[in-house]
Parts: sequence; C-alpha cells; structure tokens
Amino acid sequence: MTGPTIGSLRVNGATLHYEVRGRGPLLLLIPGGTGGAASFDGIADELAATYTVAAYDPRGLSRSPLDDADAEQRVAEHAEDAFRLLELLSPGEPARVFGSSSGAIAALHLLTAHPERVERVVAHEPPVVEVLPDASEHRALIARVQETFRTQGPMPAMAVFAAGLKKDGDTAEPAPAPELPPEAAARAEQTLAGLPFFVSRIVPAFMSYVPDLDRLASLSDRLVLACGQDSRGELPYRPAALMAERFGTELRHFPGGHIGLTTHSAEFGAAIEKALRPHPSPGNAPCGRAMPGMAV
Repeated sequence: MTGPTIGSLRVNGATLHYEVRGRGPLLLLIPGGTGGAASFDGIADELAATYTVAAYDPRGLSRSPLDDADAEQRVAEHAEDAFRLLELLSPGEPARVFGSSSGAIAALHLLTAHPERVERVVAHEPPVVEVLPDASEHRALIARVQETFRTQGPMPAMAVFAAGLKKDGDTAEPAPAPELPPEAAARAEQTLAGLPFFVSRIVPAFMSYVPDLDRLASLSDRLVLACGQDSRGELPYRPAALMAERFGTELRHFPGGHIGLTTHSAEFGAAIEKALRPHPSPGNAPCGRAMPGMAV
C-alpha cells in the first residue's frame, strides 16, 4: 500500500491537516484525545482496501493549527469541520463516519446536523456524560481536572481525568497504562505536546455537550453505538449503553477498552469494518441488546 495523499483545508478559524488512502466510498475517521490522524495508522491501510479512508488532525491539535490559539472550542464547530471534509472528499454522496471518544461526540453532532451527508456513523465510547442520571458527579470531576491543570499542570490533570473514568471514579490512584506495541508507543510520545490543549479546551467543552437524544433516536437506523469489551462499567462506556437501550438498538463490543484502537489495532479495525455493514436482522445481532441497568 502506498503512503497517504496529504492535504490541507481552510475552515473557520483553523487549517485542517488530512490524509487520504484507498478507493471506494468515503470513510471519514475522527480521532479522539490528542492522537490525530496518526492514531489510525495501524488500521487505515486495511480499511483502504474497501473504502477511500480519510483521517485528520482536529483543529488545534498536531498539524491543524488554530488562527487564534486561545479560541474557545465547541463540539458544533468540530462537527462542522468534519462536514467540510465530507463536502470536499465526497461531494453529493453520503459517507461513512467513525469516531472514538471525543471524536465520537463530534460524529454524533455531525449526524444530527447533517444527516443527509452521512450514510452510517460508528460512535465508539462517546463520553456524553450529560445524558447520565449522575451527570452532576461528572461535572465535579471535570472541575477537579481543570483545577489540577491550573495548579499542577497537564500531566497531573490527565492522571486525575484518567482515574475518574474508571469504574470506581477514584481520582487518587490511576491504573498503570497498558503496554503498547512499539509503533503505538512511538505515536503516544508524539501526542504529548497536545495534552495541555486537550485537557484545558477539549475535555471541558466536549464533556459538557448535551446531545439531542430525540434527534439521534430518529436517526438510529444509521447509528452504531460501540464500547470496549474491557471497559464495562467505566464512565465512557455508560453513555453509549444508555443511548443504545433508549433507542432500542444493539450495543457493539469492540476489542480492548477505551483505547482499543491503540492496544488492539488489527482486531479493532476489523470491528469497524464489520460495524459499517448494514444492520443485522433482529435475533442475529452479534452482541445482544443493551439490557436495562447496563448503563448505571
């Protein structure tokens, strides 16, 4: 497989770096965290055997600079960036979209704002905590993360944040990071520079986002909600499980946990490809319907 075609796109207040591989219908990959387009390097070539695969660095991260480094970040604007890429790379033809974590939040908003441009969305663990019955507790977590960032810096703030995503919500003793393959470890080192922006701008803006559940329910025939098979009960898992139950749709389970894209790249890519296929008929779904109580 040859290397990707590199491009840049001017959007409102930023210039987006994007990469395109393959041929076929467009599949837009929206990264979460600070990974950018590089976070998909382990799966993009395989997906490019079937799709024209486009990945990009979200505004303010890596190679997508902001015009104003202090600009406030909004989910709607990030989703509009994705829409502009769809207009550029798949004009007039609905595309497929995958998003993980904060990228999944942008993908949900893209679906509600521009459903005519989206054939299918796979949203992996979107942490839309405002849909949860205990949302106030998670607002308090984000406030602690921001206070830690102001007083101690990005790495301690990220430790508080990561620990708060676990089942018990304990923000004192985060679990050790999983061992990563060498290529993934190298990419992880490259993304550390984005931590201050992510912790101080993306985390509070995205985790305070309130999705339009009624609108998503009406579009649920083109939405796949997915979670990590190893992250049951953790905070990013719970909103997707709750929405799947509310919409009466199947909750897919992908390999690994919240960062399964990094720790189980090949298997995760295969799960994305499978999720992009038409919905299975009732009774033949691979994961079972989300059960009452699953999300609490």
